[in-house]
Amino acid sequence: MKRLDRRFAIASGLAALSAGCAAPITRPPREELIRQATAAEIAFAKTMVDRDHTAFLGFVAEDAVFVNGGKPLRGRAAVGEHWKRFYSGATPPFTWQPDLVEVSGDLAQSIGPVSAPSGKVVSRFYSTWRLEPDGRWRVVFDDGYNVCDCPGK
Repeated sequence: MKRLDRRFAIASGLAALSAGCAAPITRPPREELIRQATAAEIAFAKTMVDRDHTAFLGFVAEDAVFVNGGKPLRGRAAVGEHWKRFYSGATPPFTWQPDLVEVSGDLAQSIGPVSAPSGKVVSRFYSTWRLEPDGRWRVVFDDGYNVCDCPGK
């Protein structure tokens, strides 16, 4: 074996051995991940009440897609530009809160009602969150649907 090949083999072997010695990544229990994702959704919704568009954007992933009435908004910048109008007045045009949050791995699904200023539920939202490398949960997909105000219901 040539000297350079031998050095490469030894270095590769040492790298493999040291990788095997690295501490495994410990994941918090599912209940803790649900608590974290729920807290993120609640803080996200609070940005509307606080009228803080900049804070809102901090919860939106760079590669987020908000499905907006069938017209997807792709990327934090597009979402931010579209949502800026909801933050322009003194009073929030709507509020939201989660009533169900579930977690699978690094993803969470948050679902809940969206209410008009009167308190009437006008729609429901579905947000998919991703646990980012910096430890923060951010929205990667967002969608919703209007609640039927049908006679007889």
